[in-house]
Amino acid sequence: MKTLIPALIATVIINTAAAFDQSHAAWDTLLKKHVQPTGVDYTSFKKDQSKLKAYLKDLSGISTKEFNDWAGPDQLAYLTNLYNASTIDLVLEHYPIKSFKDEVGGKEGPWKHSFIKALGKTYTLDQIEHELIRKHYAEPRVHFALNCASAGCPPLRSEAFIGENLEKQLEEQTSKFLGNAANNSLNGKNLKLSPIFDWFKEDFIKKSGSVEAFVNPYFPDTSIKKGDVKLSYSDYGWNLNDI
Repeated sequence: MKTLIPALIATVIINTAAAFDQSHAAWDTLLKKHVQPTGVDYTSFKKDQSKLKAYLKDLSGISTKEFNDWAGPDQLAYLTNLYNASTIDLVLEHYPIKSFKDEVGGKEGPWKHSFIKALGKTYTLDQIEHELIRKHYAEPRVHFALNCASAGCPPLRSEAFIGENLEKQLEEQTSKFLGNAANNSLNGKNLKLSPIFDWFKEDFIKKSGSVEAFVNPYFPDTSIKKGDVKLSYSDYGWNLNDI
């Protein structure tokens, strides 16, 4: 699972002398400290925002050339952590708020706000997700790793994603999210899923043939086939995922 991000920059950033920390230890420490099962403790996270910005600065120092030399899982872990850390930083810039979607980014909204420095460019959250992650990696489980700072999205993992553990981490994220009956449930022939499966339907179809086939392994002791169940989608909670 390795991909090359096309030449995105006209100027090449000079690599730092020290090798990049693929364990993302700084981000991991922050997550373990401020992420709880019930959500994110933004009040305490705000006190460590300078550490978060230092981590994001380290991420911004990676050039396209250096990135393209990494193994695929390391690339995807970097982009996923970049997305999540940038989202948290943007929340903290406006905190306290009740909704990331409704109160951040002005008319364009938070996902079209250009503020993420990486790989020699400045990106929006949408560009990281759609132009870098979805375009170059056939991995629909990443939708359960990316966090949109909202109650309806998959919970922010309380550890950093790292390449050597990425397969296990993505599988755990997917299993945990699909096991949450508030968002995903099967009652008889009625299958109700998070709107994530509707918004990114093409990714799940590309991977498994249908949304039903993708989720089937995560509903034990059942057989979910397209046409055998009535598929609908649950509501999405846009309130901030604050504890």
